Amino acid sequence: MFSNISAYASLFLIALGAATILPLQSEPVLVGLVLSGKFPWMLLLTVASVGNTLGSVVNWFLGRGIERFRDRRWFPVSKKTLERSSRWYHKYGKWSLLLSWMPLFGDALTIVAGVLREPLLTFTILVFIAKTGRYVVLTFATLKLMS
Repeated sequence: MFSNISAYASLFLIALGAATILPLQSEPVLVGLVLSGKFPWMLLLTVASVGNTLGSVVNWFLGRGIERFRDRRWFPVSKKTLERSSRWYHKYGKWSLLLSWMPLFGDALTIVAGVLREPLLTFTILVFIAKTGRYVVLTFATLKLMS
């Protein structure tokens, strides 16, 4: 029982961290747990999606408060990436959040959404759709390989 809880907790924390500025990858953990066959894939998919979405919410809050520090060396997103993400966000608006699943660019996009004051509810719904979509594709591809 404890190993089940720790597996889900680990997946949740890694998925959450992977959506922030931390250099983590949740996909190998999800695939490994699906391949193990010990856990219901739907529950794994849900845990990863919620964790990854909440990690993006952390980025949104960072964007809300950290924008004033964007010229500092330690700022988590390069000036070039932030400007490119801002242009993209201004051009496509909130719908660009459907690309928040993309490595690097997606994380910057979630910070930009906070900087540009995207409403949290809209942000969370769109990011959840994007993050869950990526995990659905990954999970079904893994299940297909197993069969």
